[in-house]
Amino acid sequence: MHAQRETVYTLPIGDPRRQYLLSVRPDEIVDTHRRRVVNPHEMTRLLEPATFILIGELHDNAQHHQFQAQVIDALVQAGRSVIVGMEMFDRTKQHALNLWTLNRLSEAEFVEQSEWRTQWGFDFALYRPIFEVIYRHRLRLVGLNVPRALVRQTARGGWQSIPEAERMGIPDPDLSVEAHRKLFYALLGGGHPTGQQQNDNFYAAQVVWDTGMADTALRYLERTVPSPRLAFVILAGNGHVMYDVGISLRLRMRTPLTTRVIVPLPPSDQPVQVRGALGDFVWLPRA
Repeated sequence: MHAQRETVYTLPIGDPRRQYLLSVRPDEIVDTHRRRVVNPHEMTRLLEPATFILIGELHDNAQHHQFQAQVIDALVQAGRSVIVGMEMFDRTKQHALNLWTLNRLSEAEFVEQSEWRTQWGFDFALYRPIFEVIYRHRLRLVGLNVPRALVRQTARGGWQSIPEAERMGIPDPDLSVEAHRKLFYALLGGGHPTGQQQNDNFYAAQVVWDTGMADTALRYLERTVPSPRLAFVILAGNGHVMYDVGISLRLRMRTPLTTRVIVPLPPSDQPVQVRGALGDFVWLPRA
């Protein structure tokens, strides 16, 4: 399992100009464009042109969530107008998220009213640093996900099996991005479901997932007063952000706003090799 997890970080996909391999040492953040180590302050400065900043994670890794919280806090300290969008909640829970932003709920009330345990299910304590930063700065918080029933039904019967009225305005999924398809199956360990139709439906569900989260973010921005220093931070699993072929690609299909991707790696006490196209910045926590 450990070897497989490492190999998904060196896939020859993504930006053809950045197919070189880089070595990342423990505790380092590497700017993959400039091929050099940067400190957190420098990364924050280099993120300045981006409206959408996607930060990946391994859901059960506390270091990743602490890092996400630190990046959000650094953006606030740099004067950015920060919105935080999270994979962990779907669109239907937005009211509870608004109340958290307004400091009107205790943590226990927020966990209950947002239905955290059924929406996500991972230990809330893992994510507490993120919610504390949001609460302290009263940052706008957005539930990006689409209801799981929509994704499950796509996997079973394809997007066409969902009535138009139940699609929540999500655009038809574009299944033609071969690099994304390769990443999807690599993350599954190379295994394909039996049968071509089932295979396409299973993959289509992942595309609906990414497309839906991008759609939620863009819909939220449409209702937001424009700001030249807006930073819409998107927190989602690495599989949704790696190689710039997930959520960020679905954003770029619909908007000219700039995106940047930060990929946290699985902790290691040894250097780890990654493909340059993996993300704009790559961080290796120490094991």
